[in-house]
Amino acid sequence: MKFLPMSLLVAAVALSACTNPNRFGGDEGIANPPATTGTPLNGVVPGSANDPTSTAYFNQTVGDRVLFEVDQSTLTAAGRATLDGQAGWLMTNADYQAVIEGHADEQGTREYNLALGARRANAAREYLLSKGVPGARLRVVSYGKERPIEICSNEACYAKNRRAVTVLAGGQTS
Repeated sequence: MKFLPMSLLVAAVALSACTNPNRFGGDEGIANPPATTGTPLNGVVPGSANDPTSTAYFNQTVGDRVLFEVDQSTLTAAGRATLDGQAGWLMTNADYQAVIEGHADEQGTREYNLALGARRANAAREYLLSKGVPGARLRVVSYGKERPIEICSNEACYAKNRRAVTVLAGGQTS
């Protein structure tokens, strides 16, 4: 029993020595060093927000949503600008499909908001089609008021919930 604490200490020290494989100066002595995965190429980390072909880049840099005014499905100037960026990205990254989700705020009936969400999603889809994105790559779905991103009964929340969101599917599997 006396040796148990000492054996645990020796084991812990021995295991901690194995944490840094390059502790003796790197890979100079290895004829074929193993390839490093996830190494940035030209400063771009694949799949990250600085990779122009990634969904993270699309969501954060291009923008994945457009907002609408109260009881409207007409695109605003800001919405058209976001959709212009989406169209360019989708044309460059042809291996992606997109589902455009239409949403509404909590005001109004469920049926009315489902129809309004559908009109909003279709407005975004039609705009992307007009910019050359093939229709076979775009689908629409309406959630009405069923999937709010903000839950409260004031205009600040309502404004965030009146939206069309472009969700990407597919893409590179590497």
